[in-house]
Amino acid sequence: MSEETRKRIEEVVETLGYRPNNLARGLKSNKSGLIGAIISDITNPFFAIVLKGIGDYCQEKGYQIIIANTDNEPELEKKYIQSLIDNRIEGLIVNSTGQNIDYLLSLQEQGLPIVLTDRALPELKFDTVTSNNFAMTTQTVQYLFDVGFQRVAFFTEETNWSSSRHIRQNAFLHAYQLSQNIEAHDLVYVIDNSNPKSIEDALQRFRMAGETKKQAVMAVNGVTLLNLLQEIRKLNLAMPDDLGVCGYDDMGWATLIPPGITAISQPSYMIGVESAKMLINRIIGKRRKAKPKLLELPSELIVRGSTSL
Repeated sequence: MSEETRKRIEEVVETLGYRPNNLARGLKSNKSGLIGAIISDITNPFFAIVLKGIGDYCQEKGYQIIIANTDNEPELEKKYIQSLIDNRIEGLIVNSTGQNIDYLLSLQEQGLPIVLTDRALPELKFDTVTSNNFAMTTQTVQYLFDVGFQRVAFFTEETNWSSSRHIRQNAFLHAYQLSQNIEAHDLVYVIDNSNPKSIEDALQRFRMAGETKKQAVMAVNGVTLLNLLQEIRKLNLAMPDDLGVCGYDDMGWATLIPPGITAISQPSYMIGVESAKMLINRIIGKRRKAKPKLLELPSELIVRGSTSL
């Protein structure tokens, strides 16, 4: 193409405001530049930060993300995955309900790169990025006993479709057995975060069963922790004298609630970044035939006044 012809084309493009049709380009090159991100609960601040990490890394590498929120509904998860495939995504990051594994495996076998984020499977079948849930929960329970608490409860939501919750609950039971030589299943309280009364009732049952002991509660995630704190305030309980309190995650409000809330800080942003990095490496062929990899990023226990006896 001559220089004169090139300049004439550029002038016409500028005059008409022409934009390249990326979809048409993608059909020709078999590349769309799109990555799907399936999140279980977008209202959870933890996942908002994970998405930020995913988005930042994808943008840096020239990809765009399409986000879908499943509300932890398996059927909705499958529907969104199908929709994302129809939009010709090049890869998929999933915070999975755990109920569509066979479907995800079939997609992976057909060549779709997939990474699980935050929630792992018992068997490593996909690249997975999460935090060191078992080790961190064990460390936190041991810390509570070390500082003088004599009885600890674990407050969680249903663990059926959340491997992170399941792992944390198992770690709590393991740590209790290790430290106190006690089977602590009766100290696991499964609550409904949409029902404050269920949290209040569980809290009252726990306290009444061990009134003569120094007691503490640990929350499975940030939403549960915040709801626990609201009920503790209603009951006019002083932290840590009446009740020690800690849990996942270390959100901004943890320093604003007197006397400061002891919390586990997960590397949520880096979980997002590493999930995107792992996926894109699959897409571009760096790890196309590699075995699935589990990456556990370290969390940190931030000790504040709510557990400082």
